[in-house]
Amino acid sequence: MKKIVSIVCALTLITGVFAQKLDRSKKPAAGPAPEIKLGKIESFTLENGLKVFVVENHKLPKVAYSLTLDVDPIIEGDMAGYVSTTGELMGRGTTNRTKQKIDEEIDFIGATLSTYSSGAYGASLKKHQDKLLAIMADVIMNADFKQDELDKIIKQTKSGLASEKDNPDAIAGNVKSALLYGNKHPYGEIVTEETVDKITLAKCKEYYTTYFRPNVAYMAVVGDITLEEAKKNVEKYFGAWKKGDVPTHKYRTPMAPSKTTVAFVHKEGSTQSVINITYPINLKHNSPDALKAKIMNAILGGGMTGRLFMNLRETKAFTYGAYSRISANELVGSFNASAKVRNEVTDSALVEFMAELNRIVSEKVTEEDLQSIKNKMTGTFAYTLQDPQTIARFAINTEKYNLPADYYATYLKQIAAVTVDDVLAMAKKYIKPDNALILIVGDKAVADKAAPFSADKKVSFYDTYGNNWVEPLKVAPEGMTAANVLDKFIEAKYGMPTGKSLDKKLKKVKDMTMKMSASVQGQAISITRYNKAPNKYAMTITMGPMVIQKQTFDGTKGKMSGMQGEKDIEGDELEELKDNSIMFNDINYASDGNKYTLLGVEPIAGKDAYKIEVTDKNGDKSTDWYDVATSLQVKSMKVSEMPEEAGGGSMTSISEYSDYKVVDGINYPHKIKQTAGPQIIDMEVISIDQNTKLGDDVFQ
Repeated sequence: MKKIVSIVCALTLITGVFAQKLDRSKKPAAGPAPEIKLGKIESFTLENGLKVFVVENHKLPKVAYSLTLDVDPIIEGDMAGYVSTTGELMGRGTTNRTKQKIDEEIDFIGATLSTYSSGAYGASLKKHQDKLLAIMADVIMNADFKQDELDKIIKQTKSGLASEKDNPDAIAGNVKSALLYGNKHPYGEIVTEETVDKITLAKCKEYYTTYFRPNVAYMAVVGDITLEEAKKNVEKYFGAWKKGDVPTHKYRTPMAPSKTTVAFVHKEGSTQSVINITYPINLKHNSPDALKAKIMNAILGGGMTGRLFMNLRETKAFTYGAYSRISANELVGSFNASAKVRNEVTDSALVEFMAELNRIVSEKVTEEDLQSIKNKMTGTFAYTLQDPQTIARFAINTEKYNLPADYYATYLKQIAAVTVDDVLAMAKKYIKPDNALILIVGDKAVADKAAPFSADKKVSFYDTYGNNWVEPLKVAPEGMTAANVLDKFIEAKYGMPTGKSLDKKLKKVKDMTMKMSASVQGQAISITRYNKAPNKYAMTITMGPMVIQKQTFDGTKGKMSGMQGEKDIEGDELEELKDNSIMFNDINYASDGNKYTLLGVEPIAGKDAYKIEVTDKNGDKSTDWYDVATSLQVKSMKVSEMPEEAGGGSMTSISEYSDYKVVDGINYPHKIKQTAGPQIIDMEVISIDQNTKLGDDVFQ
């Protein structure tokens, strides 16, 4: 009873104080920044120079060891990509263990081990840490590079690069690096299939033996461990790691453009413009401006409450998102503002971007906006402290970037101390709308709209790697039309021109079965396509005995079934399926209701090809290419709008045809590569059989 009375008294007292003091017409002032207690971080250094930081956390019986190198970035030259390749190779075998043995030993103890170009990470239950450290130390000190493993990595890397070729964000990243930094700077190098092909085992070994040295490394030990245990373990397993002289490198500091320029990368058929407004800034991690600039950028475009997002998405509905970022870096920092917008609003979006950049430079932000960002950053920082790995990273950052010893302990006080005047000063210093590179990846049809934003009112064109781009499309020979090209294609494919003889030949084909093998993200699948005259179609995709997807059209109804269930195909999809289900439908181009326009001659894979734009009955467009020399189709492309629930935007689907072979008098491509967004499917035809008396049940 006494406890209840005391609570009531306390509530009465608090209520009385608020009744006397609270003025509801005024917003309460922000309280003082809370003190941050990061926990005890202890450290020691081995005789070989390895600096170790220990963070005890006894909540779970786990320990993690994280190694980070502190080395300068290097120029990789015509083998760009070999540094990251070295990091992957390290975990694929040592002089004492094969890759298979490493994987088996790590899996057996339920541990994690990964390597990368600037370090390694391992984690396990405490009772298994000796086994983990034995493997981790072996990998770091005794990596044994094998050519077959290098070949696998190169193949995987090239597959990833191929999937990025049509990705506008990847293209923008490459071109931005090339134009801002140049190929004489580490940040300006671009990894390509050509540079990856040149990577040698010797070059990877050279990087490993030169830079993986303890005297330029930091190790964070986090988890259920004491300082004494950590000293014993690290000395036992890494004490024999030999130190060595590690080269340092100096580079010129890239500068922002002297005036705003517009660079454009043409992406065939794109319905969107990917906009980046960017330039280098002189901002290091240990700069007293770093935190203030971060707060300023958060107001400008750091998230969904940023001005860019609220303007371009919420007010104008130009995009699904618009953001900006200020990045500090060891050599040179950068600013970047970006969005993906519809073609028709490219210039309008640029107007709003520039308006917001100029606004934050010329006007003070409000106290309310500043406090809102401070509150968000304070909460986010406090949340990250729950992870002991964060504390370890703070310790390494403090050492690596020469930060004040109390930088993170006073982080919230630093945030609280930032004023609206500080924000304006940071904007004036780092936001440069008059010294920016405006980079746009999209269809060149909108390039003229961007010209007014360049200081010289001109647009410079570049290819996907930042080289000067020259319009590859040449005028077709006089008198050549789309109909001429398609007639030649039909004759090349079927062995005779369109006419009664061809009709008679094709009517003899009652059904056809095509079997293909394919690879998707390294997984082998089988694809079988069935056609039956006049217009029945089915396709199955299997992985081993499992049917992943099946699509059918029985002449009237279309269905799609697979691992996610079954559904009827309707609307425009059904109409497209009907057209595609007609056997040898390409001979009917003159009567299919589509419009065919010959645009010119363009090189495809180094050979000239006729480029034809196809406009269907709904006004949707696609593009086909036909080899000038053989008249056979070598490529097709279609851009489709994606529904908002799938992320919106557009997706480009590309099919490439090669290795033509004649089967039963018809010329079929036996290698087909299909790209849809990041997905790439390489298909190879195994067999084509005609007139096997397919039953109608196949198409149900």
